[in-house]
Amino acid sequence: MSLIKMYGTTWCGDCTRAKSFFDSNEIDYDWTKVDDEPEFQEYIKKLNNGNQRVPTIVFSDGSIQVEPTDEELADKLNI
Repeated sequence: MSLIKMYGTTWCGDCTRAKSFFDSNEIDYDWTKVDDEPEFQEYIKKLNNGNQRVPTIVFSDGSIQVEPTDEELADKLNI
């Protein structure tokens, strides 16, 4: 089971970039396509003060990053 959970869509450029970042750095993550699983749309709205912003990434320590840059992800993951 992955320690990172990413919620996003296939049409979102930031989601594609974040997935590419994880993949190129061989970082395991669980991907949820919120367009196919609408129950998660409400979950990410709760995390984002009522806004459905993607990608929303939840880390094992409970911290959240929303629409992070590659630099912010690298910082978070110490790489």
